Amino acid sequence: MRVSGLLISLLLLVLPFSVSLADYDEGIEYKRLGKPLTTEDPAKVEVLELFWYGCPHCYRLEPHLKSWLKKQPEKVNFVRVPAVFNPKWAFHAKMYYTAELLGVLDKMHKPFFDAIHVQRKRLSSEGEVLAMFKKFGVSDKDFSSTFNSFAVDSLVRKATDITRRAHISGVPTLVINGKFVTDGPMGTGHEGMLKIADYLIKRELSALK
Repeated sequence: MRVSGLLISLLLLVLPFSVSLADYDEGIEYKRLGKPLTTEDPAKVEVLELFWYGCPHCYRLEPHLKSWLKKQPEKVNFVRVPAVFNPKWAFHAKMYYTAELLGVLDKMHKPFFDAIHVQRKRLSSEGEVLAMFKKFGVSDKDFSSTFNSFAVDSLVRKATDITRRAHISGVPTLVINGKFVTDGPMGTGHEGMLKIADYLIKRELSALK
């Protein structure tokens, strides 16, 4: 009985410490936006990923993110936004939104990453990007009219505005429900960042109930 009592006492000391390890501190593992971003669906908790096709960290995050998303509940809405800091990033954002409007984004998202990080292509000219789209059945005419359209330009301007209002310093960055921002450095790696996102998602989901 004395041994059991000692074990119980030790557990009581350890458990609160274990629980505290699951908590994260604002300003350290994540930050709160002074002015929240508007989310697509107020009835769900939004996870917005800001990324860039040229970013090696974003490329390495992809398989982790894909597995992580499969575990998320229905009330979580995932949104991707290509971050825009300069003309090169804006060009890649045009690729992203062109693929989205043409209905081939699901097929081309990973190939865009692979082209840059595996095949060492720059994807910095319209002709180079057109060649990729043609491999996925998009005609020259459809690509050109969409890539150079007002709709794509408007979406790139919106992405630029979101990048600015999220006050990010790099990518990949996750914005949880338009309120909280975390990234690799704050999470000390991809896995840590996703665990912080889980923590914030759980908080926001409880607020929906």
